[in-house]
Amino acid sequence: MDNEPTTLFESYEGDFQTLVSAVKEKLEGDAKEQRGEQRKATLRRVEMELDEADEMISQMVVEIQGMPQSIKPRYQTRVGNNKAELARLKKLTKELHATAARSDLLTSSTSPSDDPYSTSASDRARLLAGTSLLEDSTRRLEDSHRIALETEDVGADILRSLRGQREQIEHARDTLGRADTNIDRASGTLKKMFRRMHMQRYTTIAIITVLVILIGLILWFKLS
Repeated sequence: MDNEPTTLFESYEGDFQTLVSAVKEKLEGDAKEQRGEQRKATLRRVEMELDEADEMISQMVVEIQGMPQSIKPRYQTRVGNNKAELARLKKLTKELHATAARSDLLTSSTSPSDDPYSTSASDRARLLAGTSLLEDSTRRLEDSHRIALETEDVGADILRSLRGQREQIEHARDTLGRADTNIDRASGTLKKMFRRMHMQRYTTIAIITVLVILIGLILWFKLS
């Protein structure tokens, strides 16, 4: 397993670039050439892909939090460029939504009808539908941005927590190391004390034995 701090970032950015290329192809090709429901379906797929790209940027931001300080600025610049590109594509998507709504409205207004009142009501209905679609798209983009920011904050908090736990573990390991050293010293001291105690006991026994022998000899000489 690759433990380089930039490996996951590079992977996320590669997926992001692939997804952005697919979105560009749809926006600059299919979405401009298609009409009606076909264009709307393409734009809905583009919105889902943009949401996915937004999540990838959030993951890149989380990965940057765990990088060494010396390389962070370079990767933060790359994330900034990716965010700018994503914002441009979101803006283009909104413009194409608006263009589609206007196109539908113009198509409706120029279609022949014997009942002018019916045409006017149809125009209003299409206009309201287009406005509702734009508002819904804007709301979805705002929700995606909010979720991305929340994910970034949660990821940063998790990294800070893991960093703190690592420091605690390292401190505990150092404490255990010092405790082992102290135990070894105490064990050596106790062994020395036991040796001295045994030596003193043997010395005491030897002295008592000599004294008993001397007393016995003295008594023997006096009585004989």
